[in-house]
Amino acid sequence: MKINTIFFPNVENQRSPQVETRGYFWGIFISVLCLFSFNGQAQTVAEDSVAVINESILVESVVDSTVSGALIQERLQKIQKSIPLVYHKITNQFVDFFTYRKPYFTKKMLEKKDIYFPIYERLLKKYGLPDELKYLSMIESGLDSRAISYAGAAGLWQFMPATGREFGLKQDDYFDERFNPEKATEASCRYMKQLYRIFGDWEMVLAAYNTGPGNVKRAMRRTGGNTFWGIFEALPKQTRHYVPQYVAITYMMHYHADHGIFPENPEYPTLTDTVQVSGYFNLYTFAKLSGFNLIELYKHNPQIINTELPAQSKDYVLNVPSQYFEFINSNRTAIWDSASKLPFDPTLLLAQSDSTAKAGTLVGGIVAASDDTDDPETIVARKPQKLVHKVKRNETISSISARYGIDPYNLKRWNKIRGNKLLKGTKLIVYKENTKKKLPNRILVAKKIKLKLRFHKVHRGDTLFTICQRYGVDMARLKKLNRLRTNTVKAGQKLRIS
Repeated sequence: MKINTIFFPNVENQRSPQVETRGYFWGIFISVLCLFSFNGQAQTVAEDSVAVINESILVESVVDSTVSGALIQERLQKIQKSIPLVYHKITNQFVDFFTYRKPYFTKKMLEKKDIYFPIYERLLKKYGLPDELKYLSMIESGLDSRAISYAGAAGLWQFMPATGREFGLKQDDYFDERFNPEKATEASCRYMKQLYRIFGDWEMVLAAYNTGPGNVKRAMRRTGGNTFWGIFEALPKQTRHYVPQYVAITYMMHYHADHGIFPENPEYPTLTDTVQVSGYFNLYTFAKLSGFNLIELYKHNPQIINTELPAQSKDYVLNVPSQYFEFINSNRTAIWDSASKLPFDPTLLLAQSDSTAKAGTLVGGIVAASDDTDDPETIVARKPQKLVHKVKRNETISSISARYGIDPYNLKRWNKIRGNKLLKGTKLIVYKENTKKKLPNRILVAKKIKLKLRFHKVHRGDTLFTICQRYGVDMARLKKLNRLRTNTVKAGQKLRIS
């Protein structure tokens, strides 16, 4: 597994030889910042932010509300089970972050947890692990089964390629079982059980899950300590904040209602049926003829990373939405004949995927970490700007949210708005996240933009699919740019990205 918690997408920390550093943790946090909260408006926001700030009134650079540290401490003692929930000032910062600055993330986790928690709870119980470890996946992947970091960590539990293979997760040009919720969770349980046998302390297990047992052992040798807080100062900075962040999200899952955050559109596992496939099978053709799209097929079969199944497939089980099963069964001969014989034209996918998409959203719903390389402490401690926006004629919650790069849910919570109607002249509070990057004026951007070629050197464990995910490019386009006839790439190979 690898580390970079949702904040260090490009950092490769060294683990012990047998286990790589894992890392989507910060990858997801930043995905939260850049994908969930920005709600697909990142490009517009980047171009308009300077003008937006100029047109609004800058009040101060501090969030008004802060959850009492004493209250958090008291409540943590009540919900603590097997894993210590130690209060730290960083925990307080993350609670404030999840409560006031990014309540949408908390709401989203509440809405998605019922999809995966039954799997987590069953397998954690099977392996004799603490039930509260289920909250760890929230800060690892944001409960996105097809999440992937720029460093290549993938799935709900963010396994790096080598660590995934070590724990039995198959990866090739067609399948990546790191994306399979059931198999990835079982592998994660086995890995955490192994870490507990090594360290005998759950906080140390969490630290090792994030940065690798090798880094934890080195910190132990430097300090002579054998507890997380005893080796705290010798750990990588992002790992020092990993455990407090876990404590904060555990707190939020128990006390979200006391902070006025509730799930609005809870999601549940969808009903599926199965079909068996042998031999070459074109998934795009199958989905199209069955009445749904390839994206939906990926949703129910997240381990599939290609648009076809190989010729050597034998009795491969595909999950399909139950509402289409009767139609598929009734027309099986015609569908199978077309899907197994007709050649696949990759340009058909262009209608579903923008080949110029920015890193962050990809075919099949894959999410990659943003390019913000700040550590969690910096992001959480960096106070947002408080702006006052005066509502103009025809402005809506959605248009104002898009303009500032925030989620509508956050805007409504900050201003205690229940409906969606706004009156002209109403003054709204907006919290604008500060970044280190200076955002240029739109006019200057048009004059200065130059087309730059980008290249990627293939590393061990890379696949064409994960490379496409990392850079947000369409697979068909990447193959065309590099004149590739197959999906196979080799370590050391140089690929043109754009």
